[in-house]
Amino acid sequence: MIDEKVEEFLKTVAAAPLSVLLLDYDGTLAPFAVDRQEAVPYEGLENLLQQIADTGRTRLVIVTGRDAREIPPLLRLHPSPEVWGAHGLQRLKIDGSCEMPEIPAGVVHALDDGKRWLADLGLEESAEMKPGSIAVHWRAVEDEEEASKLRGRVLLGWFPIAERASLRLLEFDGGAEMRMPDQDKGHAVQTVLKETEGAPIAYLGDDATDERAFQALDPVGLTVLVRPTQRRTCAQAWLKPPDELMEFLSRWLEATQKTPLGRSANL
Repeated sequence: MIDEKVEEFLKTVAAAPLSVLLLDYDGTLAPFAVDRQEAVPYEGLENLLQQIADTGRTRLVIVTGRDAREIPPLLRLHPSPEVWGAHGLQRLKIDGSCEMPEIPAGVVHALDDGKRWLADLGLEESAEMKPGSIAVHWRAVEDEEEASKLRGRVLLGWFPIAERASLRLLEFDGGAEMRMPDQDKGHAVQTVLKETEGAPIAYLGDDATDERAFQALDPVGLTVLVRPTQRRTCAQAWLKPPDELMEFLSRWLEATQKTPLGRSANL
């Protein structure tokens, strides 16, 4: 159900010539999958996002922990939207160009050490190498006790590696990541916010990694936790996927199909 805070925000979207919709991918637009390349969006969601983009009144931005280049084949929008990958380290623009800072040699060596530790644990196939980071997933381990033991073994080796190279250890639902500390999803949000000053802006995400984005946007925009069960969060609203998420996006589309007061419908 759409609450009063969201209703009020959607009124500002309807009245504005341009609004900004920032969306996490895994767990928000798509349910988690053991094989990450099979994590496709909820049924009907691509069509809704395509319609939203086609109105020309929404700047659509995906903010993900993945390598940004993985998103376009999964989220088949035309043209492909802007994507911030690797938790804000990497920026894939609409024209296909990609911006990313140079990864220091010390970080590269540390990430290689982190990968070798996973290989020693027999977890190399569960490793995800990304620009400036390495992640490991144990979501496929159904037994909670076994997953907890696996987490402990991973972090036992990763803690000294991260400390030596001044990297951050970040836990998320079903895994952990060792990454460069300089930029995160909050950085991505702050950059987009500066570029679209004054436009209504919303961020939807599900994970602990999205909290930085929520904090960066509060109180100037709408922050929404998208998750089957609620948890402690900085977000202002909560939506259960997929039904309430689809309702929100449908309402956003409806709002952007309306002509702002005193504006041409072609804007």
